[in-house]
Amino acid sequence: MSTVEPAVATPTLEVRNLQTSFFLRSGLARAVDGVSFTVGRGKVMGLVGESGSGKSITGFSIIGLVDPPGRVHGGEILFNGRDLTKLSETEMRRLRGNRIAMILQDPMMTLNPVLRIDTQMIETVQAHDRVSKSDARSRARDALGMVGIPSPEERLSSYPHQFSGGMRQRVAIAIAMLHRPDLIIADEPTTALDVTIQSQILAEVQKLAREFGTAVIWITHDLSVVAGLADDVAVMYAGRIVESGTVDDVLDRPRHPYTRGLIGSIPSRITQGERRLHQIPGMAPSLLALPKGCAFRARCPRAAAVCETPPEISVPAPGRTLRCFRPYDVELVS
Repeated sequence: MSTVEPAVATPTLEVRNLQTSFFLRSGLARAVDGVSFTVGRGKVMGLVGESGSGKSITGFSIIGLVDPPGRVHGGEILFNGRDLTKLSETEMRRLRGNRIAMILQDPMMTLNPVLRIDTQMIETVQAHDRVSKSDARSRARDALGMVGIPSPEERLSSYPHQFSGGMRQRVAIAIAMLHRPDLIIADEPTTALDVTIQSQILAEVQKLAREFGTAVIWITHDLSVVAGLADDVAVMYAGRIVESGTVDDVLDRPRHPYTRGLIGSIPSRITQGERRLHQIPGMAPSLLALPKGCAFRARCPRAAAVCETPPEISVPAPGRTLRCFRPYDVELVS
């Protein structure tokens, strides 16, 4: 008697060996160099690293918004099994704001300051769906209520400047959720907000992902945010992912020296009087002049001669990746 194998669900997003570079007169800057990861339906993946590590360019590459002299020139971006790198600009426009949405750090890059919120949200709905203005307005009102904006019917008539920074960001998230997209790319959307508002927005995003099955890529430099929000985490350095896995596994048992350095620099991990706050020495290298071998070698406390050779990605355990010749093997002490 034959056994029928269970169907394997296609992940919402699968990035394979993504390569995005900026072709400058001064040289070639490999902003994203061979990046691969998967985000499943209803899952949140944190993409973390220092400024200039390639996090934001990865997000813009996925949604197709890399401007010249930059361009995606290698790899695959499989969105529900469909390779976005093969689509025309017209086909990508149909997906942006509809099936794929992006939330930026500054909500005023999303909102038009001279138009009322209802006008902007209604236009967003009708850009992709043939519905009446009243139906579009109802969807806009419901979206505002969903992200915790009080009196959503009244606030639809407001202008962006009549909202606080936190409320403007909630509006931007509501716009991103209008079509219940399959994927949201959030590029440090809570960095400029106070801690209370930040925690509320993180809770809303997590709730929306669970309720509607939306996959989320949360781009940030803040590991404490990722710890409370994400299911998985990928750590980027100099355009490459150096470590990835479940958020508990990576943050509790970081193996790459760079990941451990990022965690060690978080003040909340320091017990008063025990030791000084750890800092990663030096600066991230220029993408135009990356060092020979491992890009982190000059800043790494475990660097050795073998690190003069570029390390390949390895899979030390199921669901875990690592790019290092001399990783740590011991668990991080709290």
